[in-house]
Amino acid sequence: MKKLIILAALLIFPVNFSFAAVSVVGELSREKTASPGDKFEGVIFLRNNEEETFQAKVYKTDYLFSADGTNKYAEPGSTSRSNAGWISLKPAQLSIPAHDTGAVYYSVEVPKDPGLSGSYWSMLMVESIPAKSLESLKKNSPKNNALFQTAFRYGVQIVTEITGTGKSGIKFGEKKLISQGGRKFLQFDVENTGEKWLRPSVWLELYNKEGKSIGRFEGRRMRIYPGCSVRQEIDLEGIPKGDYKGLLVVDNGGQDVFGAEYSLGIK
Repeated sequence: MKKLIILAALLIFPVNFSFAAVSVVGELSREKTASPGDKFEGVIFLRNNEEETFQAKVYKTDYLFSADGTNKYAEPGSTSRSNAGWISLKPAQLSIPAHDTGAVYYSVEVPKDPGLSGSYWSMLMVESIPAKSLESLKKNSPKNNALFQTAFRYGVQIVTEITGTGKSGIKFGEKKLISQGGRKFLQFDVENTGEKWLRPSVWLELYNKEGKSIGRFEGRRMRIYPGCSVRQEIDLEGIPKGDYKGLLVVDNGGQDVFGAEYSLGIK
């Protein structure tokens, strides 16, 4: 029987889990407003939660996501609104002693391009790998044993907003009523068709046939980059059967407010 060596990678977005060998300290998204030609810097602190030294490497990737739950981690600089080419990292790999903290420094240099408008972003992937290599594990393990080595990865989103620029746009996608565990939800997709990233408040205002308000029902605030989409579910618990008019509202503040009217039949 041949020895089996497995390298397992766990993608963790966007929540910080304490059980990971090396975790990111602080937020997993960093936003900065800047003008063409500006340069700014930042630091990502990494915490080793284990009893042994771990290696961590950091690299760039583009990032897109869709309402159907798919995520795309493309080659850095390959998407139209990538800022990966603006970012420099130091160091790209570091060793973090047990229960200690390391730091990765990054700088973002915005091109002197007057045509830049709206939001640009990419992902800094942080991957932890045990200091003991697979070769070392293989050498010291009994014959025919399966070896497992786990690498944890975090994604830190680096967002550059070009000062005072960019149009906002929202497109409402497929909508349907669903039942889960005896409860009813309005499920619908929201796509960002503009040039700026949004994190809007979302809600449904519901009216009966007489035009009387039944109430306001809140959705979740979710980050949406240009060209990306998210799926919302609004709980309709307690609403009696009947026909209703609904106004869906996506409000990112200021003039960035979007709405769509729907007829809903709750059976």
